Amino acid sequence: MRRRIKKTKMIVQFLIFLGILMSVVVGAWQLDIVREFFGQASGEEANIHVYTKSVLGTYNRPWRNLAQGGEDNEWRLQPLVPQVKALNPEYIRIDHIYDFYEIVQGTSGNLSFNFSKLDPIIDDILATGAKPYIALTYMPLQLSDGDIVGAPQNYNDWEIVVQKTIEHISGTRGILDVYYEVWNEPDLFGSWKYYGDKNYLDLYLHSSRGAQNARGIKPFKLGGPAITAFYKNWIEALSKFAINNNLKLDFISWHRYDYNIDQYLEDMIELKKVMSKYPQLEETLEFHITEWGHDSNNNVGYDTNFSAAHTVAGAIEMVGTIDKAFAFEIQDGKDPSGQEYWGRWGMFTHRDFSSKAKPRYFALKMLDRISNQRVQLLGKGSWVKALAGKNIKTESIEVLLANYDEDSNHGENVPIIFEDVLPGSYTIIKELSNGQNFTEKIATTEAKLQTYFYMPTNSVGFVTLKKD
Repeated sequence: MRRRIKKTKMIVQFLIFLGILMSVVVGAWQLDIVREFFGQASGEEANIHVYTKSVLGTYNRPWRNLAQGGEDNEWRLQPLVPQVKALNPEYIRIDHIYDFYEIVQGTSGNLSFNFSKLDPIIDDILATGAKPYIALTYMPLQLSDGDIVGAPQNYNDWEIVVQKTIEHISGTRGILDVYYEVWNEPDLFGSWKYYGDKNYLDLYLHSSRGAQNARGIKPFKLGGPAITAFYKNWIEALSKFAINNNLKLDFISWHRYDYNIDQYLEDMIELKKVMSKYPQLEETLEFHITEWGHDSNNNVGYDTNFSAAHTVAGAIEMVGTIDKAFAFEIQDGKDPSGQEYWGRWGMFTHRDFSSKAKPRYFALKMLDRISNQRVQLLGKGSWVKALAGKNIKTESIEVLLANYDEDSNHGENVPIIFEDVLPGSYTIIKELSNGQNFTEKIATTEAKLQTYFYMPTNSVGFVTLKKD
């Protein structure tokens, strides 16, 4: 026992000496590598192989969707249009349309509608190149005796509200392929159930009838239930109910806030099992995560690289499984105590602080640079996730990487092996989303080429391989 203790002590002393030596002969950047190497938890490190000749087809890009919550009824996207447009969003989701924008007026049985306060938000969304994704929330006060999360006293009124909303956006405004989501987090906002007196299925039934009554409209999609997490019983209940009542159901939606990015794939595996029971829906149904992030509460990670790495790693894992995933949210609300950074979910600070972009914004921008021709990539690890693409115009190969560590202590020097390359000279450009970049010149006489890319904990990187 004493010999083992003595041997262990000698090893520790050697490692301390090695650390001191390294601090003398290498720069601070390499020293961080050593520190993180010895501090990392157990897991499998990445060994990336990119098969440059194996083009698998095009990506679906679930990350090209954004959401804004009910931070402020005076909020406008317009000041951020150039920055948001740079992310190439396909859809932008908004909720609170009835309690924020005073659309519904009059009294029960004698309703009128005014969309003048909603239309500017719709205009802002269109200006980014995206289309609106409308959560049909919350209940107009005239319908529910002043309770915005209550059930309508008369469901016929609710049908008219949904009908007129769709007729305005998909008809008068003439916007094609708008998505309408029935409610937002019904299990939380209003304590709806999929059974009993306050039944979400009743809400969906009358929403579908209202949608069916809409006239003079372009094609649109309707779905739900937009629950706070993936709850199998909710999804089964809605699917069965829609089939039994011949209701329009174009997509299933839920929210997912989780530190574990594997959870997104696990949800989809479970969802596929559920939907196999309903072949009538399975072939055409879309799957949407209409809010997602690492924490549903305020969390300092939303102001740092933590959220940036989580978002990109999660998005990588969603490719090929999720149709649309809406990063929540675009901009912070205002902190009651007046702080600029307060762990809010936004990719931009509040407008009182000049709407500064946070790390997650730059990471999403880097993510969307990946070319649309997907190249086979193997060797992802426990922390480092990656995608590869081919730029048809330049013939360059691109690799996007995210090193996400929930414990924020794992750095990794990632080997990247490009297979099936032509012999010759190459330029490799390595970039981090924080603005750092490195260029390497390398030559090979073989059909493969290897480089390394050191990725600090919770970082996002982009590698471009170009033949000289």
